[in-house]
Amino acid sequence: MSKEFQKFFKTNKATWDEKVKVHASSNFYDLESFKNGNNSLNKYELEALGDVSGKSLLHLQCHFGQDTLSWSRMGAKSTGVDLSDKAIELAKQLNTELKLDAEFVCCNVLDTSDHLKNQFDIVYTSYGVIGWLPDLKPWGKMIAERLKSGGTFYMVEFHPIVWMFDYLEGLPTIKYGYHQKEVIYEEYEGTYADMNSKMVSKEYGWNHGLGEVISSLSEAGLTIEYLREYDESPYDVFPDLIENKNGMFESSDKLFPLLFAIKAFK
Repeated sequence: MSKEFQKFFKTNKATWDEKVKVHASSNFYDLESFKNGNNSLNKYELEALGDVSGKSLLHLQCHFGQDTLSWSRMGAKSTGVDLSDKAIELAKQLNTELKLDAEFVCCNVLDTSDHLKNQFDIVYTSYGVIGWLPDLKPWGKMIAERLKSGGTFYMVEFHPIVWMFDYLEGLPTIKYGYHQKEVIYEEYEGTYADMNSKMVSKEYGWNHGLGEVISSLSEAGLTIEYLREYDESPYDVFPDLIENKNGMFESSDKLFPLLFAIKAFK
């Protein structure tokens, strides 16, 4: 990894380390309800993966592990990976407190195969993850390495069109290219889970079109079962979204999708 990328990841790690404390006390993550048994997973991933009992599951970029632990509650043998040691520290605490059997590893997701040698029935990742990675080819290769033959990969993620907009200055405006290769740097007060927080988020990110995502997986040897796009999101994280009758959030004009999902197998 180049020194420049190392700098980017170091800055992002520092921001995510700081986010953990803010997020753990936020209404967005509602940690108390989670501790009392609430499942943090959403309908897309639950419907896609179905009964996970007895299956080994690798959760990439797991933050402080709520989804990982939710899969564990559903009977999966779960392992979570994240860049932030503060996040992994909290995930391990929750695992112990809730008497679950998940495992957690702190590393850059692209280095997962350096830290885990076993293969999994399921590899899972979701919501705001691939934008932290400069290149998806090593990501796809790592997923193929960690997936058992016949195993399932599933991701649900914010749509790349969403990331063409700048949300920091008044009305959202298209500022970034769909195929933009250059790094995007943003610095702002607050975080998506608590915009009133005084923490300063300093973030380096990258845009990835659907073609790049699909190709990175297929070129690594996975077979794509489907690519789906959705006009609604379970999270109210973009300006002027409206809650619909299903409790999901959508834009008033529905000019473009908010999410996409990919299911693939090895």
